Amino acid sequence: MTMRRLLLIGGLCFMSLAHAQSPGDYTAAKQRADMDEASLSAADASAMHEAQGLALDAAATGCATPTADTSPFVVVAELDAGGKVVRTWREGSTPLAICVQKRIAASTLSAPPRAPFFTSFELSFSR
Repeated sequence: MTMRRLLLIGGLCFMSLAHAQSPGDYTAAKQRADMDEASLSAADASAMHEAQGLALDAAATGCATPTADTSPFVVVAELDAGGKVVRTWREGSTPLAICVQKRIAASTLSAPPRAPFFTSFELSFSR
């Protein structure tokens, strides 16, 4: 086998393993997010919260409508080593929840201490 072919096969195997580690549903993803967030040092947690706030502000600005259904929802994001969101899950099906999920899916947060890293955005609104 040529070196190029070995690298291609190795890369495909690595991608399969990385995808296999990714949860298949919202519940498993949320559990991973809760564990990953709980494991952060105070400094890393502060940086992650700040990055989440920026991503959420941008999403809220782009998704806001005067008559939006403000039912609570949660978006879980899987981050790569650079903080780029590579996959999302959502609990809640309002147009606002769907819009926010799409915007978060296109976001980059701060680089996490390890990858993959899972984090969640839990939103509820006061009336």
